[in-house]
Amino acid sequence: QVQLVESGGGLVQPGGSLRLSCATSGESMVPYAVGWWRQVPGKDSEDVACISDLGDRTAYTDPVKGRFTISRDNAKSTAFLHMDSLKPEDTALYHCAIGYQCRGAELHGVLFWGQGSQVTVSS
Repeated sequence: QVQLVESGGGLVQPGGSLRLSCATSGESMVPYAVGWWRQVPGKDSEDVACISDLGDRTAYTDPVKGRFTISRDNAKSTAFLHMDSLKPEDTALYHCAIGYQCRGAELHGVLFWGQGSQVTVSS
């Protein structure tokens, strides 16, 4: 059974930074693309960022371009989402997932995903 566990969320003031981590167990994430998506209650989920299996291609949704950076450490089977210049509208439950390929910021062929890490941006 593959498990993905997100961590690193919390409460941060506007303009602050956080780094989310996504660790896998049960199977390495090496062969797979990794995506981050976020969910706000009552709203549609939003694909935030996606990174290819080798980490050589990344893509972001427009609202986070220039502020968020997706990366991965295949040796540790862990992916990251570094978030700078956070805004209140970034408040959401952030999930990571592994799948077959990225199409822009959207991960296609999702295989497994985690329970999420809450990010709250508020003064």
